[in-house]
This record gives sequence, structure tokens and C-alpha cells, in this order.
Amino acid sequence: MYTRDDEPTIYGLIPEAEIKREKAPRHVSKFRDDAKGDYVKLKDDHKTMGQAKVPVRQPESFMKKHEKEPVLPDRRTFKYPDEERKRPPVPTTKEQPLMGLKTSKNFITNNAVQNITSVPRMPQKVYVDTRGGHKNLLEPSGLEPVYVHRKDYGETPKYLEKRKDEMKELQEEYDAYIAEHFRRGAMRSLSGDERQAILQGLKTNWEEIHDQYQGLSVVTDTAPKKNRKERMEAEMKQLERDIETIERHNVIYIGN
Repeated sequence: MYTRDDEPTIYGLIPEAEIKREKAPRHVSKFRDDAKGDYVKLKDDHKTMGQAKVPVRQPESFMKKHEKEPVLPDRRTFKYPDEERKRPPVPTTKEQPLMGLKTSKNFITNNAVQNITSVPRMPQKVYVDTRGGHKNLLEPSGLEPVYVHRKDYGETPKYLEKRKDEMKELQEEYDAYIAEHFRRGAMRSLSGDERQAILQGLKTNWEEIHDQYQGLSVVTDTAPKKNRKERMEAEMKQLERDIETIERHNVIYIGN
């Protein structure tokens, strides 16, 4: 045994027994047979490297002329997709134009009549928003009333009329349903006094819980204080929802 300075030491006099470590068993996948079967199943003969021995043709099936040339499709006239929009061809030098054509139209008189009978073009409406004269169109800006001059201005849209009819039909079905239950005696409607008494009772309960809530400690350092505060908040929220529901509906039905 030697140290870092390659000097012998006393510890190297007695040889140490060599410790042999056992190797762990080699892992064998349980899908090995399946993978091998798939590999063999997908493997084809002479798929990449070709056949080991090229088969020879029989004498009666000899190679003919142009046999290995690609077969082209039938020849047909080529046409552009926009051929209909194609302009007529330019006349050639041999084509003679039509000569001697004259017209009896008086262009001076015709131009004068068109100018006299034409309606003057209205100037485009603009507005200036800067000192330098920057112009913007007036109509799309919203500064000029456009929709008030439309033919259907002020009329109820058709989709609102349709929705109104649908709501009316639903209300009639609901009224018929309520009338049927009234006839059977399965429900009744609360009177105004009963509704007011229930509403007043809910508000009184909310005020009592609110007074107790105001007297709670600001610091909730214990579990009972925290639970009591959360319980009172939940009760007040429920009472607020009930009060809002009763105030929103003037007619309330209850089942017998």
C-alpha cells in the first residue's frame, strides 16, 4: 500500500480479501415476446435491399419496346381558368379598319344640354377640428343626425315584437298553470297583509342579528368568536336574500 507520496506504509503488509459484488439480475421486459412478434409481423421480404436472387423472365414474356416508359395521360387542349375574361386579340397589320364611318351627333350641343340639365353635385360635408384645417367627414362622426331621417325611425324592431309575443304566451301558460292549481286547492296566494307581516318580521330579525353583530369583538382570536361571526354573517345574508325576493314579487304563491 502506498500513500500520496508513493511511500510504503505498514497498512499494506497484510493483504486484504477482495470483495466480489454480485450483479443484479438483468431486467427482461414482459413485453419482449409481443415486441418480437410485432417486429416479425411487420417485416416483409426484400423490402429494402431487394431480392437475393432476381427472378428471370420467361421466354414468352420478353421485354417489349417502350415498356418501362411512363404512361402519360391523354392529350387535351389547355385552357386558362379565366379564359372567358380574356380580351380580344390585337388586330394584325393585315387587317383593315372600317373606313368612312360618320356620325350626325353634334357634340357641342349635346355637351351644352348635359351641363344645363345636370344637377349640381352637393359638396361633401366635413368638419375641421384643428387650427391647421384638418378635415374629417361629418356623417360617420355622429355629429349629424342620420338615423332620425330613416323610414323605420321610431318603430319597434321586429325582434322586440317577437320577444314580447313569446313573453305573453309564457305568461298565459303560467297563469293557466296557477289557475289549475288553485282549482285543485294545491296552492294559494299570500294576501297583502300576510306579505307585509312576513317582510316586517324578516327585517326585524335582520336588525336584531345586526345589533348583536355590532357588539362582537373586533379581534377574532379564538375559534368560537370566529365561528359565531361567520354564523351571524351567513344568517344576515340569507335574510337579505329573502327580503329582496319578497320585495321583488308582489304576488307570492305557497303550497298547501
